[in-house]
Order: sequence, then structure tokens, then C-alpha cells
Amino acid sequence: KMKYNLSEIVALIKDRRTVYPENYSSRKIQKEQIEQIINAAIWAPTHGSTQPWKFTVFQEDALKDLADFLGKTYLEIIPVEEQNDKKLAKLLTRPKLANVVVAVSMKRDESKKIREIEEIEAVACAIQNMLLTATAYGIGSFWSSPKVIYSKEMNQYLELESDDKCLGLIYLGYTKEEWPKGQRKPIEYVTTWKIQ
Repeated sequence: KMKYNLSEIVALIKDRRTVYPENYSSRKIQKEQIEQIINAAIWAPTHGSTQPWKFTVFQEDALKDLADFLGKTYLEIIPVEEQNDKKLAKLLTRPKLANVVVAVSMKRDESKKIREIEEIEAVACAIQNMLLTATAYGIGSFWSSPKVIYSKEMNQYLELESDDKCLGLIYLGYTKEEWPKGQRKPIEYVTTWKIQ
């Protein structure tokens, strides 16, 4: 007998989709739902149980502040010849289209006993838990990682130390359209079996 309903778990994993803020409705996400999404995150695997995550939740007026910060920082730190009007426009508008944005950061363990890449991997797993929990609620999500989030300016904005790293802005919102379909290559394309 299975411990959990595997077909439901697999269906949930396969149903997770990127839903961009442009497709979000105005329906409000409840505080309890946001807490549940973050609660799922902290049960991700973590090397040495360092639990190297930090969450900063933006709602309401703070979303406008985030948009202004992202736009200003983009213009300050991206060389003029590399700047792109479309990218800038997205940074300035997307936070204001979301109901909630959660900045997820890797908080470096002071002892540094665990390698940085392993701390980053743990936080990436935490983000996947968030996306799956949002999907279970029928909430669309988008893991955004524009260049500006990997800056010292972003660290200051999120009150992080210099060894910490913001790994993503997780946009959340109910979709106003049909839930998007997806596809993946069959595992035969990406799997090698070694039996000996």
C-alpha cells in the first residue's frame, strides 16, 4: 500500500506552470495561503540542516516600491549598451500586476561548513516546494531572476549580508485565463541506465 496518493502528487508536479503576472486576475491571495506556501518551502532538503533560506514578502504598496527599486537599479548597474527597453518595462510593471511577490534568498551559514552551491541547491528545492503548493491552491507562479537580483544593491534592499544571495522573485497570482498546458521530452532522451 502506498503511503500517499502518488497519482495526485505526480499530477500536481506535472501541472506546475509558469504563469506570468500579465495573466493574473485581481483575486486576492490570503495571508494563510502565503504562510502555507512558505511553510512548504522550509521543509526542503538542507545539507547539514543549515536551513539557508530567507523570505521577504511584498504586498500592496510594497509592490510599487519593489518595481521602482528594480527599474532604478537596472538603469544604474546594467551598462547602457546592454539595456533593453522591454526588460526595463517588465521590471517596472510586473510587481504591480502581482498579488504577492516573495523574494527568496540564500542566507549563508556563518560557519560556512556547507559549500555555497549546496546552500543554493537547498533554496532552489525550497522554491520548488513553493511553486507546487501554489499550484495546489490553483495559484499561478513565476520564478523570476533578472540580473539585478544578484547585485549588492539587491542585498542592501533585502537587508542581506554580502555572502547572501537573492535567488529569485516568486510572483504569485490567480490566473485570469485557462491554466497553461506544458510538455517535456520523454525520459529516454535524458536518462542513461547503468546496470553492473
